[in-house]
Amino acid sequence: MAITGIKGFNDILPGEVEKWQHIEATARRVFELYGLSEIRIPIMEKTELFCRSIGDATDIVEKEMYSFEDKGGNKVTLRPEGTASVMRAYVEHKMHALDPVARLYYMGPMFRYERPQKGRYRQFHQIGAEITGVAAPTVDAQVLTMLTHFFQELGLTEPSLQINSLGCPCCRPAYREALKKFLLDRIDKLCDDCKRRYDTNPLRALDCKSAGCQEATKGAPSMLDHLCPECGDHFDKTRKYLELVGTPYSINPRMVRGLDYYTRTTFEMVTTMLGSQSAVAAGGRYDGLISEIGGPQIPGIGFAMGVERVALLLAEKDFSRRPDLFIAALGDEAHSEAFRLMSALQRLGLAVEIDYEGKSLKSQMRRADKFSSRFTLIIGGDELARGTAPLKNMDVGNQAEVALDAASIHAAMNAGA
Repeated sequence: MAITGIKGFNDILPGEVEKWQHIEATARRVFELYGLSEIRIPIMEKTELFCRSIGDATDIVEKEMYSFEDKGGNKVTLRPEGTASVMRAYVEHKMHALDPVARLYYMGPMFRYERPQKGRYRQFHQIGAEITGVAAPTVDAQVLTMLTHFFQELGLTEPSLQINSLGCPCCRPAYREALKKFLLDRIDKLCDDCKRRYDTNPLRALDCKSAGCQEATKGAPSMLDHLCPECGDHFDKTRKYLELVGTPYSINPRMVRGLDYYTRTTFEMVTTMLGSQSAVAAGGRYDGLISEIGGPQIPGIGFAMGVERVALLLAEKDFSRRPDLFIAALGDEAHSEAFRLMSALQRLGLAVEIDYEGKSLKSQMRRADKFSSRFTLIIGGDELARGTAPLKNMDVGNQAEVALDAASIHAAMNAGA
């Protein structure tokens, strides 16, 4: 019986992986334009980190984390998200002592035990960014502009940016009580999860996808009407700076985040192209997180995007690579020459393919077509005797006779043959 992969843990095969590499390369290029540096964090952390940072009453901690005891009796968890791990590294290595302002990005797998569905798996991949040490709304606007810039660089007109404010520890408790009072008369309409969260995290009912919760929360009070003056001013200035640089956005007063550490600005990049999984990136400000995990009182803001979902938005674009050159060879001596040229040209930075099995010329040319090679070079006994061979540009059809040395072939290809 063949061994298969674990449900929700997917292989990313050639043909698809090139799309992922393009997404990752675009993120690196854009994020580094904004002064961010890459950080690589471990896949496994102490369970306590996520309980303290994400919140005991969240779905992630209650139902979704891959947690277990290791052989030393330590409680450990495969990371369900990246922000807590990045902030743990920031505190542990005292990065704040050198400069409280850190601009970091990361990419890699995360793990949550939930029902696998399109764009959401048990091992999923995120690209995220975190900026610490600045409380000013200009940084909120810059992070949102950078995220929008990234999607523009991918050539995507969707997703679009939605923003909201969740207030702060000063103004959110009063709003929380106002929302609970509103929901109390409608609690029978809430789904089982939102009933369970009524006391611990009632805000989650606002963005619950169940029909009952959507009906029950119609006309619910808005956090934006309960912001303290400081949070209201921060939100207004964030919007002003977004408008100043032409970053488009809309306000979604029902948007909340599933993690306890968020404060003030929250945001999502949403699309209509993926069905119910409308958010492809999300994040917000987390001014209390660093102190919550044992660091100093330093503000922060960040986001994460789901690579699987971004890849789905690029579904119709082809990122497969094509060889620069295919060398067809007839006979053992020509095959040896083709192998020598291939190795020399690869050292010059060209992607080169040959036939390894001595097949017919017709069969080799079919393989060149399959690879969609940019150029072909045909070598046989006559070509070896005269020291030149025909180099054909497969895109435009023109052909030139070139010397059988790597430098001449490389120069001719650069000139378009």
